[in-house]
Amino acid sequence: MHFKELIACCVLMVGPAQANDVGITKGLMNVTVQTADGVVDITRNQDPNARLQEPWTQTSRPCPNFCIQPMIPAPGVAPVGELEVLEFLQREDAVLVDGRLRTDYDKATIPGAISIPYTQAADRLDELGCEIDFDGWICSDAAPIVVLFCNGPWCGQSPTAARRMIAAGYPAEKIRYYRGGMQSWNMLGLTVHPGNG
Repeated sequence: MHFKELIACCVLMVGPAQANDVGITKGLMNVTVQTADGVVDITRNQDPNARLQEPWTQTSRPCPNFCIQPMIPAPGVAPVGELEVLEFLQREDAVLVDGRLRTDYDKATIPGAISIPYTQAADRLDELGCEIDFDGWICSDAAPIVVLFCNGPWCGQSPTAARRMIAAGYPAEKIRYYRGGMQSWNMLGLTVHPGNG
């Protein structure tokens, strides 16, 4: 084999490996989730020159209504980041809930998320395994862990959903809050897709 042929061979072997340099973590390139539309692989955008698109590039929004949200929106609720969201998407005892208005969900959401707008959070606990009674909702120990998110650290929709769910009877210790929401998800180049109907 000539030197030029050897170099061409090596370039071809290295090429595909470099095409997937942008991993989720050092050893994790993708996470596969089941959605209502079928299986989706969550990856990061492989283009190192990719940039955020509107509305995710906007840094300043008027407060109120778009004030910076606390890491813990209610006592007992635990904050999570992207890696924990990906982990919860793999669990059968957890549900990822997009607390934004349905129109935002329909445009783009995290694969595997269901839509329960913050305005309906206290009224749809039956979808999370709770039963209605005369005094509100009864949520058993079998109720899933709910991971709530909305548009980002300045969005109050999922914190409001968490507080409304707790007031209606959902256990706070079963709620997680992904404060980074869609802005952080998009900033990291993670897969999004339209809501499932």
